[in-house]
Amino acid sequence: MSQGVRTRPEGNGQALSKAYDTALLDLDGVVYAGGNAIAHAVDSLATAREGGMRLAYVTNNALRTPDTVAEHLTELGIPTGADDVITSAQAVARLISEQVPAGSRVLVIGGEGLRVALRERGLEPVESADDDPAAVVQGFGGPDLPWGRFAEASYAVARGVPWFASNTDLTIPSGRGIAPGNGAAVEVVRIATGAEPQVAGKPLPPMHRETILRTGAKRPLVVGDRLDTDIEGAFNGEVDSLLVLTGVTDGAQLLAAPPQHRPTYVDADLRGMLTGQPEVTEAGEGFRCGGWSAKAGEERLELVGDGEALDGLRALCAAAWTAAGDGVCELDGGKALARLGL
Repeated sequence: MSQGVRTRPEGNGQALSKAYDTALLDLDGVVYAGGNAIAHAVDSLATAREGGMRLAYVTNNALRTPDTVAEHLTELGIPTGADDVITSAQAVARLISEQVPAGSRVLVIGGEGLRVALRERGLEPVESADDDPAAVVQGFGGPDLPWGRFAEASYAVARGVPWFASNTDLTIPSGRGIAPGNGAAVEVVRIATGAEPQVAGKPLPPMHRETILRTGAKRPLVVGDRLDTDIEGAFNGEVDSLLVLTGVTDGAQLLAAPPQHRPTYVDADLRGMLTGQPEVTEAGEGFRCGGWSAKAGEERLELVGDGEALDGLRALCAAAWTAAGDGVCELDGGKALARLGL
């Protein structure tokens, strides 16, 4: 089945950590939440690594440097080097370096992660639109980024300076809940100027290219919790993906996923990397997985059976995605999901 019309999660008889050479792992909502490791993450990653799988951590957050991210992961009990971390700051710095002369000045609206990535590419970070920048780059700057930085970007962009963004995630998870992300900040400059930035981060190709260049992965598996960045990024890169339900995506959102947001595999958490994935098979007018059968009725998704809740969710996905085809499933799945406790 071609990637563009996925109508069910796929199965795999091998543990995913054996079937793929490199895991490209998102961080927030996958490995940690609010700075603390998510349940089963540390042990699962250790087992995958000991079995020969390379672990790479791929984040759209351009604020922190790879060194800082690696230190944080190591403190959580996940031994990590800076070379194991790929950020949207690195991806956007490469994108800029391909379009401006070496040594060019770049106006930075963001944090230290952007400055370090620009210097790595031989570019000079500057702070003012009056510093004659060859480009403007915008990345997540944290909650303390002054409002005046958006004005500085707007002055330069309005003068015709090329504008780049590390990513356009509208939200970012925090220890207190969901906060505005870099995409919300990009909207401020877009409203002020009417311009459109070149974007590097997930789900767009520059981020996937940066990840493959830095890891050398031959058969990568994208592991994430967001449909619109992690899973769509895998879709755009034409590689397989594992969605874990430890972050922002819930069962209802998964059922309603359009083709570019449909993961190859679905599991509860990172323990899913260590096991095979059950097949979803056709059964009469519907689909079966484990002890569950599901089909699309005239107005709602229907689920019968008993067993592992995730098997029921996989069967429901098959029914929903088949009903939706290349569109979005609009059948009521509330009662079916309630049966699974998801």
